[in-house]
Amino acid sequence: MMKRIATYAVITVAAFAVGCCPCRFSTKHAKPLVGTVWHLVQLSGTDLDYDASVFNVTFGDDGKLSGIGACNRFSAPYTTTERFGIDIGGIASTRMYCPELDREQRLFRELDDATHYEIDGPMLLILNNGEIRAVFSAAETRTDAEK
Repeated sequence: MMKRIATYAVITVAAFAVGCCPCRFSTKHAKPLVGTVWHLVQLSGTDLDYDASVFNVTFGDDGKLSGIGACNRFSAPYTTTERFGIDIGGIASTRMYCPELDREQRLFRELDDATHYEIDGPMLLILNNGEIRAVFSAAETRTDAEK
């Protein structure tokens, strides 16, 4: 009986350690933040399924991001830190009206409020003080698009 309890304790501790380890993020297939076209797949905890031509963002190596929401093009300055901090400046966008305008505005607010980001394989997570606010999937990189 004591041996069984010890075995369960070791398994529990090992599972906890692996779950909290920074190695849980897949770097083998990680896409770079800069130059990747990121397609929005989740916003404020809601899964989304949009055509790949909308709700995209690309971070440029010039410190500016650009993208398209539901129907409006947008851009903003951004800075990152070595510890995956991110500060996205005021977002400028065109002002067309479309059915998903509320969701587009929510995306702009989440990007503007972002404090950190994480890249887990082909996924980009935008966080606000540790809470995931938006999830993007890598659509392509500039080199993929140039091929």
